[in-house]
Amino acid sequence: MIFRFKGYDFDKSTFVANFYYADDNNLDYIETIHFVKNEAFSAKLAPVLERALDLSFLLIGTSYYKAHPTREVEFVDGMKNRVDRFGNRVSDKNKLVVSAKEFASGIDEFTAEFLNLVYHEGLSQFAFENGLVYSDLAKFEANGKAAPSVKLPYERGGILALQSGGKDSLLTATMLNERGLDWTALYVGSTNHYPEILNDLDAPVESILRQVDVEGLRFASEYDGYKNGHVPVTYILMSLAVVQAVLDHKNFVITSIGHEGEEPHSIIEDPTSVNLAVNHQWSKTWTAEKWFADYVHRYISPEFMVGSIIRGYSELKIAELFTEKCWKRYGYRFSSCNVANYRQKTDNSELTWCGDCAKCANSFLVFAPFVEPKELKELFGGKDLFTKSSLRDTFRGLLGVDGVEKPFECVGEIEELRQAYEMRKKGYKKLPFNVPKHGDFDYNHTYEHQKFVDAFFKLG
Repeated sequence: MIFRFKGYDFDKSTFVANFYYADDNNLDYIETIHFVKNEAFSAKLAPVLERALDLSFLLIGTSYYKAHPTREVEFVDGMKNRVDRFGNRVSDKNKLVVSAKEFASGIDEFTAEFLNLVYHEGLSQFAFENGLVYSDLAKFEANGKAAPSVKLPYERGGILALQSGGKDSLLTATMLNERGLDWTALYVGSTNHYPEILNDLDAPVESILRQVDVEGLRFASEYDGYKNGHVPVTYILMSLAVVQAVLDHKNFVITSIGHEGEEPHSIIEDPTSVNLAVNHQWSKTWTAEKWFADYVHRYISPEFMVGSIIRGYSELKIAELFTEKCWKRYGYRFSSCNVANYRQKTDNSELTWCGDCAKCANSFLVFAPFVEPKELKELFGGKDLFTKSSLRDTFRGLLGVDGVEKPFECVGEIEELRQAYEMRKKGYKKLPFNVPKHGDFDYNHTYEHQKFVDAFFKLG
């Protein structure tokens, strides 16, 4: 079995990009991204735009590679006689067209190592849930010299901040506004809807439409060996934000990720190769952010800055800051619940909480030290989630009790959540099991972050 990267095209008039992939089952996949069109395409933009689209092309591939995962990958000339997602012949007129074969000659040692991280660590949960080991996954090898990064063909400046309507991104928005910075919010979704709360950020909102090839994956599911699972979606969203920032003539792409994802859920042992740490949040880790930023500086532009301005905070600290700075304005309209809001094709104009998932339980824990019980329970239909029997094992996993596995979700560290439980305000019910005292976790500790972040706040 071989997975093939075929290439991509970008329409300079519509700002729509198509990314093409295939595998040995005679299956073709086409993902379409509708970027925000702001002005006429400039030829000067092409070199840096192509580098940014290269990155999206490589990362989006994880969504289709996972259907029939294999050790073997190829970069082929797949841009001849191609058709769009509706079967219509694609004309080269007015399009930037890049064959994967062209890109393949530019895979150097750094790029190969970067891709191996993405297709191993980034797919670790997928591997764990499908019984795969490290040596079952894609192997990328250097076979050329990568083109150097380029100077941005526009004046430096301008901030694009990814937004979801969750506590982290709303805190980032508030911090940008506190400093009087001029910025634009960016939402990436699978429908033309986005959370209405984003209209209250005191910033313009742009929305990218990502059309995953659902039909192609449905066909793939009918073939032997089909698999499904989690991909490093944060990396994909960051790469799309970089493309949009180039189109907008901006050079800051801001994410909203605190200190998280450093604690693995499990380990996959591979007697023939290396062991693989299983991490749902790999693409949100500090290691992943540094790799991403380094890739951008090496191959897109050293003038481009990508990263989180809240990276230095623990999730518990972020909850405290959100309570202080954002609760009054956004407290009953935000949500961090993926089940209720962020699934494919969901109309999430009004955000809500399901009250029965790991993200809801995690949010209840981290806000319990800072929000009065009556207020917090209002988010969850008047329920104290500590009393819900359906969440009992979820809390055990979050708090590292009775050997229950930590949930595969973007949640806090066990010691951090134990500290949150200890700090909860009076009036919350106790969980029906003993929660160990937390160790030496200090939720006020400041973690490592990118150097540009300190200078960034001096811009306002």
